[in-house]
Amino acid sequence: MSTDVRILIVTRDKALATPLARGLDELGWRTVTARGAHSAAVALEDLPIEAAIVIEEDPRDALATAERLRAIRAPGLLPVISVPTGNNLGDLGVFDLSLSRACHPTQLALRLKQLMRIAAAEEEFELRRRTFAEHGFDAPRPQAEAGPLRVLTVGEPAPKFLALTHALRQLGAETTGAFTAYTAFDYLHERAFDAVVLWAGETQGEALSIAGGMRRNSRLYHLPTLLYLRSQDQIDLASAYRRGLTDIASADTPETETARRTVALAHAYRREGAIRRALESVRGPGLIDPATGLFTEALFASHVLRLTERATTLRRPMALAMLRVGDTLAVRRARAEGWMDKALPQIGSMIGRLVRAEDTAARIGPEMFALALPGADETAARSAASRIAAVIACTAFPGGDAERPFTVEFETGAAQLRPGETAGRALERAAAALEMRPTG
Repeated sequence: MSTDVRILIVTRDKALATPLARGLDELGWRTVTARGAHSAAVALEDLPIEAAIVIEEDPRDALATAERLRAIRAPGLLPVISVPTGNNLGDLGVFDLSLSRACHPTQLALRLKQLMRIAAAEEEFELRRRTFAEHGFDAPRPQAEAGPLRVLTVGEPAPKFLALTHALRQLGAETTGAFTAYTAFDYLHERAFDAVVLWAGETQGEALSIAGGMRRNSRLYHLPTLLYLRSQDQIDLASAYRRGLTDIASADTPETETARRTVALAHAYRREGAIRRALESVRGPGLIDPATGLFTEALFASHVLRLTERATTLRRPMALAMLRVGDTLAVRRARAEGWMDKALPQIGSMIGRLVRAEDTAARIGPEMFALALPGADETAARSAASRIAAVIACTAFPGGDAERPFTVEFETGAAQLRPGETAGRALERAAAALEMRPTG
């Protein structure tokens, strides 16, 4: 059995499990299938499972299986998705998510990724509380924002899209409609939303442009975005997901299910936001670098020890990345005139917003930053560092002359923690890999 299995599928329904497993495997998610709760428990104890999918007709059996698996993983968290074989999608309060048996493997993979991120953020919060406590500070518990979920719907008032809007309201969501991309971005800059639904209409070009624009904005980067299609054949799924979409649904999918998926995305986003705010509220000498708002080098070193221990215990990957301001002519001029120091607070703020809630970002030198990414391999860490560099490279910083602002490019490097290796050694390898990467 492969030791890099990430997803456990528990079912006796081979006809349903096989295409899901094959689809996830083709997307790079290694899976293992267990035919019952006992074999699932054995797999969970022996393999680095990160999430489970339970496919059962009897809700009582599904619930018992989920509870047993979560008990085995404790104190770590295990996201569990239910795929009922009957018509009832199940209670969202029992599982992290319920999907219909017609779910597409790509859709399932995206939802798995999001649920795993939330679980990782929850675990990371507890680890950081211990690290902060060592330094004499008590981190407050996350408090999710109260009030109805806020969903921005963007697109023409087609009957199917209006039906989805109604279904969202039936689930208690507060919806705001925008008919054009221009109006949508006005709303996004003026108000806070928990999710965005884009209607593809006759053409998906404008919808994809909106999604791409959101991913180039550090404040909107993590905002979940669902694309609602007239038909599943309307778009190339791989291309759409590369644009930064969180989920895709077609009009063939019942509005109630698409609304449930949107609400689940919004709840997860709001929960992740609560964790971010709780972590960001911790301030104090020796904890946070005053110029950038990121971890200090000392706090980063202390916390990475905990991350390494957790990764080893749970047999999860962990990677580290580094970003160093490139020594360009524009940067040298900004340094000499003192404008680089004035840009550091904004750069630090952007880095903090562009990483996942479970990632740790620190300033470890005058113009050098480090990231610790639990659950990520070297490729993912390199990609994260490159994305951060690309977004910041699009920002013009004041340079004293209104007609001559300057931009900042980064050298980036990454390394995955090897078995038995210290985080310090991995960070050295990431530093050795530093190079300027294209940001366009």
